[in-house]
This record gives sequence, structure tokens and C-alpha cells, in this order.
Amino acid sequence: MPALFGRLLDLIFPPLCPVCGDLLTAGEPCLCAACRYALPRTRFEDFRCNKAVDRLAGKVRFDRAYAFFHYTKESSVQCLIERFKYQGEGRLASYLGQLAGRDLSMRRFFEGMDLLVPVPLHPSRQRQRGYNQSELIAGGLSLQAGLPVSAEALCRLVRTETQTRKGLWERQVNTQGVFEAPRPELIQGKHVLLVDDVLTTGATMQACAEALWRAGCGQLSFFALALA
Repeated sequence: MPALFGRLLDLIFPPLCPVCGDLLTAGEPCLCAACRYALPRTRFEDFRCNKAVDRLAGKVRFDRAYAFFHYTKESSVQCLIERFKYQGEGRLASYLGQLAGRDLSMRRFFEGMDLLVPVPLHPSRQRQRGYNQSELIAGGLSLQAGLPVSAEALCRLVRTETQTRKGLWERQVNTQGVFEAPRPELIQGKHVLLVDDVLTTGATMQACAEALWRAGCGQLSFFALALA
């Protein structure tokens, strides 16, 4: 019955590609093949020397960093991120996490890591949105990397204003003292991969990283779905 109901829904509301609006086929769960192929991947060759690393270098100690897509205004990546952040389409976050995880697993990016930790939302914002998009991205990565996700390892103490229109200094101030690692036993001595949706100035990841280091993580790396 559920399968039949799903087919009836597809007849009434046929699934469309969120980027171009074309009908999706049975083998296209979230994006059409053309739009998936055209997504602007960064294709960084080195996990320890790339533009994501440069964005975070000198701010906090870490092992490796990677951003999977380029994020530019009015791009397909902006469209997809806005849909899963503001329009309730969380499955897109998981799907894009799986795309990235499949590629990075083949390139051994996850080697030596123990745990995926998503950047947390404040509880009130997560209730409003219905999910944490970084946790969904981490879940997609986990399916390919075979690593556990711990959404309890970090918490956000303060509901901050959106970072979208803030400059570098404002972003730094906006994230000071915001994060805490309330259960150190989850991360102590472990190589943690911190997962976020968009890497802009690095202020949020820096603030999270400082909380993880204070709690005793053994090693730290960064992943962002997109680099602004």
C-alpha cells in the first residue's frame, strides 16, 4: 500500500529536479543527471593544501580540510542549499552529503578518522526548521565513510543572529562563547571530522573547534559541503 500510494502521489505531483525543473526519472532520486553532473565541484587534489585549508589556516589547529562544491550567488549550489535550509527539503542535504562521501571515500579522505560531528543549531532554531542540515549532511557522509555521527558531542548555547550578511569581524564576535562540548567522553582522544554546510570566513568552525579541543579531542579535521 505505501508503494502504491507513493506512485499515485508521483502521478499527481510528479517529482521535479529542484534546479532545472525537469521531470525526474526512476534513477534520479533528487537531481536530474544533467544538473548533478554540472554541480561546481572544487576538485581539490590535496586535503592539506587547498582553498578550504587556506580559509582556516592560522585560526585553529587541524589536520585536513575540504569543501566539496563552490558556492556562488544565483548558482545551482545556492539553490540547493537554500531549499534544504529554508524550504524544508532536508533530503537534499543528505543526498549531497552522500555524493561528497562517495567521492571522498574513494580518495581516502576519511582515513584515520573516528567520528563525524555536525555543527549544531540552537534547539529553538532546530525545532523551527525541523532538522539540523549539517547533521543530515554528516549522515550522508556516514553512509559512504562508515563512520558514526554524534550530534550530542557539540551544543550551541546561544541562538545567534544569522551570519549571512555579517563581515569577518562581526562573524568572529557573533560566535564567541557560543559552542560547548558537553560530553567530553564522546570525543576524547578521537579524530573528529567537523561537518558544516557552507564555509565562509571560518568563524563558526573555529568556534566549534575551540570547544572540541578544550574537551580533549585527539585530532580535528573539517568538511564543508560548499566553499563561499
